[in-house]
Amino acid sequence: MSVYTLIERQQLSEFLNTYDVGSLVDFEGISAGIENTNYFVDTEKGRFVLTIFEHHCHQELGYFLDIMAFMAEHQIPTAHPKADLEGHYLKTLAGKPAALVERLKGKTLDHPNQEQCEVMAQALAKFHLAGMQFDRYRANDRDLNWAQAVIEQIKDLMSADDQVLAGNELAFQATVDWTGLPQSVIHADLFTDNAMFEGSVLTGIIDLYYACHGACLYDLAVMVNDWCRNSDNCIDFDKLSGVLAAYQRVRPLTEVEHSTWNAALRMASFRFWLSRLKDKLIPREGEMTMIKDPAVFRDVLVFHRKNR
Repeated sequence: MSVYTLIERQQLSEFLNTYDVGSLVDFEGISAGIENTNYFVDTEKGRFVLTIFEHHCHQELGYFLDIMAFMAEHQIPTAHPKADLEGHYLKTLAGKPAALVERLKGKTLDHPNQEQCEVMAQALAKFHLAGMQFDRYRANDRDLNWAQAVIEQIKDLMSADDQVLAGNELAFQATVDWTGLPQSVIHADLFTDNAMFEGSVLTGIIDLYYACHGACLYDLAVMVNDWCRNSDNCIDFDKLSGVLAAYQRVRPLTEVEHSTWNAALRMASFRFWLSRLKDKLIPREGEMTMIKDPAVFRDVLVFHRKNR
């Protein structure tokens, strides 16, 4: 959610004229995150988030926006995309795909408490159950093939220790069989900055632009690695225990999922370590750009490799 594409007020006003949202009042760029350009947009009729997509094509963006609408319409708190006057969610702005979605109440969390972690876990289980009924498919584009390609791209820029760790983890993950695990639509990026809360009430799950079809267990592992992580990048076992219990009150894990849990935690940390490391070693230019520390998820990966 860095700002890579700058837009002018008149340009945005003309874009908003194709919606029933009233005239533009104010807008500002959002610096948090790293993938797309995002703006807060206030109009006479509401508050919205405008996303300009920097990497995705129109075809796959329809999938993301349909998921957001599907989940919102199945009582999963999600930002519903706004349709234009012709009923379209996806538009073009500054020559790039763009979408306007409702701006949810509440705020993201830096340090979620035990109750908020458990609320999020239950909502994620409901998200997975609902997603099993979603009839469209998108493969995970951050899988092991992606990891191998990233390592190849940045290996000459990596430290010797990082090269060894990445190679060892890649070899381990290649032995993991994910085919027998329950599958659904997964968020695939459910960090604390992608959920809105008012106190202990979850008001919305946001930023579904990595959503895909995948193992529910992997999605839970992505959530745990961020929501249950201590300041020293180890996992808080009290939070972890509460999250697993809360999730399973909605969707109990299978025996195979229990046996694959450590591998899922490792794959989730491996994926975000590599993506952050790539962004650090090969940075992209943006007007307001946030590069997140790859060492965080390197530490989490090492923790899970030692605590099986």
